Amino acid sequence: IAVAGPVLDGEIEFTNLDWQVSEGELLAQFEFEAVRLINDFAAQALACPLLGPDALRPIGPVLRGGADCPMVVLGAGTGFGVAGLARSERGDMAVATEGGHAAFAPSDDVEVEVWTQLRARHGRVSIERLLSGRGLFDLYGVLAGMKQAEANLADEKAVFEAAAKGDPLASETLDRFCGILGSVAGDLALSFGARGGVFVSGGIAPRMADRLAAGHFRARFEDKGRLTPYVQQIPTSLVVHPYPALIGAARELGMMERL
Repeated sequence: IAVAGPVLDGEIEFTNLDWQVSEGELLAQFEFEAVRLINDFAAQALACPLLGPDALRPIGPVLRGGADCPMVVLGAGTGFGVAGLARSERGDMAVATEGGHAAFAPSDDVEVEVWTQLRARHGRVSIERLLSGRGLFDLYGVLAGMKQAEANLADEKAVFEAAAKGDPLASETLDRFCGILGSVAGDLALSFGARGGVFVSGGIAPRMADRLAAGHFRARFEDKGRLTPYVQQIPTSLVVHPYPALIGAARELGMMERL
């Protein structure tokens, strides 16, 4: 079962929900033959090598990832998830992380001001503070304040709807969100050595597929100074399959059965 949060000793305490689940409780209550809890993005990492062209949409140039090289999957939704996939002749191994709680690094003066305002509000500013549904709405509010404009939209859903109708501030918010997402994806590609590919998943990215393809994401992904040539060779893809975590969970089940 793929779950949103860190799995420690067979137990999960959800980061963004007041739920707690353990493998032992599931075995006792449902009489399963066996149970394994895995992080939801670890499950998606296991799915990535199995996703065909119909399940992926290239972001930027169409490139071929390095054979048997690490991969990374990331995505924004209620929170921000990250997992890697280590590959070798002995098989694949998902690397579950809490990378969404790493620190946010501003890239220009606008993002420094965003960071400053969020730091005053929250203290430490993690990636998830911006790259999530709530983060997108907070980003909209900060950008409105910087422009001395009225922030009259109610939530992130309204920001998407307004951007689709051509609202300049809502459109700028989504473009900035895409740029920050690209910058973070590039940092994670460097951190994991993910020459096998970077996969963007989650609930938000598919709703801005055209904006991701328009260039803000890939430009920021590649903007890595002396390591720009390194990341320029890494393919980036949007996961459009509706249930990648189920594919990964099924793959994990197959691995369990072979043990």
